[in-house]
Amino acid sequence: MTVTTVPTVLTARALLLDMDGTLVNSDAVVERVWRRWAERHGLDGGEVMKVAHGRQGHATMALLLPDRPMEQNRADNARLLAEETADVDGVVPIAGAGRFLESLRGLPHALVTSADVALSTARMAAAGLELPEIRVTAECVGASKPDPEGFLKGAAELGVDPAQCVVFEDSAAGIAAGRSAGMRVVGVGARADFHDPDVVVRDLTQVRVEATADGGIRLYVG
Repeated sequence: MTVTTVPTVLTARALLLDMDGTLVNSDAVVERVWRRWAERHGLDGGEVMKVAHGRQGHATMALLLPDRPMEQNRADNARLLAEETADVDGVVPIAGAGRFLESLRGLPHALVTSADVALSTARMAAAGLELPEIRVTAECVGASKPDPEGFLKGAAELGVDPAQCVVFEDSAAGIAAGRSAGMRVVGVGARADFHDPDVVVRDLTQVRVEATADGGIRLYVG
């Protein structure tokens, strides 16, 4: 017997896209860099990885080393960002990411990432993906995910009401940020399934994009 899965249909005026774990699989380098950092600070690498995904580095450090001054976290994070930007070994696109981004040409969308400009540029290039024209990076916000600031800023840049945006995310912090912004969230990958997005896909091959007659976006997800 053949089982047919009917996709979930979502409509939106704009899409807001996380990068790491959503468009780009950078897990290999993230693991390398953060496990080295954990070892230097006498922390358990596995526990560090539970909170590192999706957040800016200084925010991760603040959770793990709560008594350390934030100035020190920011300086340490600058060193880690340099390490991550220089290390693109194993950085590859999430399945379907190239086709997905191509299908968004001419439609309102933005990249909203906890990476800075240098890191996001390096990783998207390593994965062979085109950077969206509108990008909200670490330099653009005062608060890291799970704070909704980045997604709200992305919606504002596109001139779209937050309630009319759909977020694509993989991490607990990112999904929480999207929800806090009042947006619907498509979770990408196995990690997302644990954090209650509106709908989950294995990868971006399970997403189809269609422009509507009124300039909106219709998504077939699943």
